[in-house]
Amino acid sequence: MTEDATNGPPVAEGSSSLRSRLSHGDEIVDPVTWAGGIPTAKGITPRVRLGRQRWFVLLWLLPIGFGLLIVAVAAAKGLRHTEAVQDFITRNPGTVVPAGARRSAGFPIWAGVQHFFNLFLMIFIIRSGIQILSDHPRLYWTRHSTPGRDWFRFQKPVPADPLWTAKDDSVGLPPHVGLPGIRHSIGLARWWHLGIDTLWLANGLVFYVLVFATGHWRRLVPTSWAVIPNSVSVMIQYLSLDWPLDNGWVAYNSLQLVAYFITVFLAAPLAMITGLGMSPALSTRFKSVSKFMSIQVARSLHFLVFVWFLVFIVVHVTFVFTTGLLRNLNHIYAFRDDSSWVGFIVFAATMVVVIVGWLAASPFTMRHPRVVQRVGYALIGGAEKLFEHVDATPGEYTEHDISPYFWHNGEYPVSEEYKALAAGGFAEYRLRIGGLVRHPRKLSLDELRALPHHEQITQHFCIQGWSGVAKWGGVSMASVMDLVEPLPEARWVVFYSLGDGPEHGLYYDAHPIEQMRYHLTMLAYDMNDEPLSYGHGAPLRLRNEVQLGFKQVKWVAGIEFVSQFSDLGGGFGGYNEDHEFFGYRQSI
Repeated sequence: MTEDATNGPPVAEGSSSLRSRLSHGDEIVDPVTWAGGIPTAKGITPRVRLGRQRWFVLLWLLPIGFGLLIVAVAAAKGLRHTEAVQDFITRNPGTVVPAGARRSAGFPIWAGVQHFFNLFLMIFIIRSGIQILSDHPRLYWTRHSTPGRDWFRFQKPVPADPLWTAKDDSVGLPPHVGLPGIRHSIGLARWWHLGIDTLWLANGLVFYVLVFATGHWRRLVPTSWAVIPNSVSVMIQYLSLDWPLDNGWVAYNSLQLVAYFITVFLAAPLAMITGLGMSPALSTRFKSVSKFMSIQVARSLHFLVFVWFLVFIVVHVTFVFTTGLLRNLNHIYAFRDDSSWVGFIVFAATMVVVIVGWLAASPFTMRHPRVVQRVGYALIGGAEKLFEHVDATPGEYTEHDISPYFWHNGEYPVSEEYKALAAGGFAEYRLRIGGLVRHPRKLSLDELRALPHHEQITQHFCIQGWSGVAKWGGVSMASVMDLVEPLPEARWVVFYSLGDGPEHGLYYDAHPIEQMRYHLTMLAYDMNDEPLSYGHGAPLRLRNEVQLGFKQVKWVAGIEFVSQFSDLGGGFGGYNEDHEFFGYRQSI
């Protein structure tokens, strides 16, 4: 062992040279150099797969929907004048007033305040969610992310290039649509999405408590089967353009009631559940849930929930503006039942706040990405830390589950050092293990293969959203730790790659030492019973199944046990954490 003159703690011979090749990330986002100067790539019009090969361009839904709406209006107008339908509407006028509703008419102040917070938070959730989706602009119903099996995409078909990566497949978004709105900015988008989700869920929990404690739930929960025929009646009245005379001050009409109930008590919880369904830690641990709701099913359902929210917002705003604007705005913004301009003035003021927030979010993120990173971790980091303390056991998958296609990702190593090792079949390769250990080692591939063999079939979760199941063969990190014996002060294990990151500087990542003894943490030299390929990390890669894919360092050059990682690279725990503002804990 030698003494590192800069950082103090003892390091293994060779570890200091690896440290010296690390680089600091920038403190701002420069679109020109971002992600290694990744070129602009626009997506295509969203489309849905029909059958095996035919794709339907969703833009056609606009004229088709408009045409169907005209037909529905004509049909409703015709039906409205029939005696049977008139009798039906008379018996079912549209609103079922629950008992006690008239005594508690109106809207409490807390409902209006939470309504604004919900709106304000949703604009960031929706924009960052679209940004996340654009990093892998494809959705699947299968567990695997095999090209051609996607049911929704806004990217061209995957090219035949064998080294095409998931990063290559990402697309850009128009300014002020995505958040932050530049290609492959998923790290920052996730901080916005997960951090604001935390606030949104907290707001929702408070709403649930208050809505049931005050009796306000009667406005949102159907209490009679009469809501069904009354909903049909309201639909006919709306489509016939002879709209019902609502009195939302007392109770919503039945169609509103059903829509609010689905949104508040079904869609919102489903958004949370499907979001957690994409967690590598939870999916790996709770096998029974993961069997029917894999990450790809969770992504698809999460997207459909987003579509529901988007449609609900558009329809909701449309009816607020067309069914008595001033009175409707007074209900929720001024807490009064009249047609004065008070509610409109308050509404206009809140819209200024919303618009300023919308316009400022991306520029602020570009100028202060570290603030977004730190605040995001402050909001969601506790849950990340909680979930990653979930060890998992093997046995969920068999060889029958192995994915037919496993995406490549990362910046391929192109150094002369790597080329020389590969040309020699990695006979000269040595894995350097040191730092805070009793027995630093340099291990050849033959020596690694001589250690107790470990094998597992597990699912890979990429931060971009794709997934794949593979069979990994190698040595468990527990065996490696038994060999080198970490010192008590070692708290983190740093894995260095033979490859650089996209903005230059050696790729590396830090993992909590307790996860190194998890059953499914290993160094893999085989994949699907074959030696690792160049694109998948030859000669050696890490597997830590409670973390996302960018932390599964490929082309491993060395391992260092440290007490902390603040003196490595940019000090944030890994290359992507330093340069692209990811989080060093990523179990969700």
